Amino acid sequence: MKNMKRVLLISAIVLGTAFGAQAQRIKGSDTCLPMSQKLAEEYMKANRGASVTVTGGGSGVGITSLLEGTTDIAQLSRKIKFEEREKIQEQGKRVTEVTVAYDALAVIVNPANGVSQLTREQLESIFTGEITNWQQVGGADMRIIPYSRETSSGTYEFFKESVMRNRNYVNGIMSMPATGAIIQSVGQTRGAIAYVGLGYLNNNVKALRVSYDQGKTFVAPSVENAKNETYPIVRPLYYYYDSGTAQRARPFIDYALSPAGQRIVADIGFIPVN
Repeated sequence: MKNMKRVLLISAIVLGTAFGAQAQRIKGSDTCLPMSQKLAEEYMKANRGASVTVTGGGSGVGITSLLEGTTDIAQLSRKIKFEEREKIQEQGKRVTEVTVAYDALAVIVNPANGVSQLTREQLESIFTGEITNWQQVGGADMRIIPYSRETSSGTYEFFKESVMRNRNYVNGIMSMPATGAIIQSVGQTRGAIAYVGLGYLNNNVKALRVSYDQGKTFVAPSVENAKNETYPIVRPLYYYYDSGTAQRARPFIDYALSPAGQRIVADIGFIPVN
C-alpha cells in the first residue's frame, strides 16, 4: 500500500509539472491583443491542461516584461529596438523573433465626418499640427482633434515612421492608453481623427481611404487590399521570446503559425503569414 501511495504521489508530481510547464504568459501590443486572446482560447481547448494568460499595455511594456522575466512571449506591433536588444544581451540572453501576422493600420474618423479620403501628406500635416480644420481638406468648418496611442505603443511609432516620415506629433495631442479607448473617443467626437489596427474597426468609426501617390489613387484598408499590396499602411506583428526558454514559448507560437492558428488570425481581421 505504501509503495502504491508513493507511485501515485510521484505520478501526480510528474503530471503537475507537465501541465505547469504549459503555463504561458503573453504581454505587450494592444494591437495584437484580440488575436492573441482568441489564439490562447483555442489553444487551451486543443491542449488539455494548458494555461495561457494574455495582457496588453503596449509593445514597449512587452519587451520590458520579457527583459524582467515576467512574460514568456512579448507581442509587438513593431520590430525590437537596438537598445532593447542590447539590454537583453547584457543579461546574457538572446531573443528570437517570429512574424505571426500582418496588420493594415486604418485611419479613422467619426461617422458623421464628410471626409472619406486623405493623402499621406495631408495626414502628416494633420498629426504635426499644420492642418487644424477639416475645411482645409474638403470637409466642414470644424476643428480637427487628433488622437494617438501612447509613446510606448508600437502603433504610435509605426504611424510616426510610415505616415509622418518621423516628424514629431503636434504638442498636446490626445494620447490614449489603449486602442479601445481611441475607438470610443473617435466614435463620440465629431472632429476626431486617429489610427487603429484593422482588427479593431467597427460601426462606431469610419475608416478613410488613403493615398500614398499624392492623390492619384485612394485605397481603403482591408485584408484583401493588404494582401494584394494596394493598401500602403501595412506592418508585421511579432512574437519575441527568450531563446533560452524556447521549450516554454514555442508550443503556443507553433500553434499560432499552424493552419488552425492562421485561420484564427484571418477571422480576427489580420493577414496570415502563410
